[in-house]
Amino acid sequence: MYISELDDVKLSDDQMTRLLFSNIEDDQKNGDCIFVAGSSKAIQYRLPKAVELYNQGRASKILFSGGVKWEGNAFSEAVELKNAAIALGVPEKDILIEDQSVHTLENVLASMLVLDREFKLYKMERILVVTSAYHMRRLHLTLKTYMPSWINFTLCPADDNRIREDNWFQNNLGRQIVQMESSKLIKYVKHGALCDMEIEM
Repeated sequence: MYISELDDVKLSDDQMTRLLFSNIEDDQKNGDCIFVAGSSKAIQYRLPKAVELYNQGRASKILFSGGVKWEGNAFSEAVELKNAAIALGVPEKDILIEDQSVHTLENVLASMLVLDREFKLYKMERILVVTSAYHMRRLHLTLKTYMPSWINFTLCPADDNRIREDNWFQNNLGRQIVQMESSKLIKYVKHGALCDMEIEM
């Protein structure tokens, strides 16, 4: 079934799990750059995955994207992530930042300029994508919709202990976030803002 055929108000728990989490796994391929979408919890959940991929030699650069300055933070998501990565041993020369975006689509659009300046988009072949598992489907479809068609994506979901495929339905926060994410995804696809995709239901 295609995402555009789904009704977000009638989805069962199993359908939401399939919509957001099915076939989201790392294919172990290397890429030109590790792309990390910012969030309020990105340092806790997404940064360790990005640094792990970098230390494994999977890509030579990390791009942190996010312009939101969360309460209690002195800097934007991207700058906070950069500083934390440096503290974990990633050389500053291997870190790129995009610190203007305030949501997923802007993460992608604003990062394209940074990537073009660093690599030239026409030379890029693959990006390693890091975000929370529940957010990966929407980020992946946003990348596929707006980035050049020749660029491939390796999906590297971060381990967010609060909202995993096997536990999101066991707590109110997980249920709220998964329901909201499912609704956003379906709405954006139906509006034509994201490309459609077939999901095994």
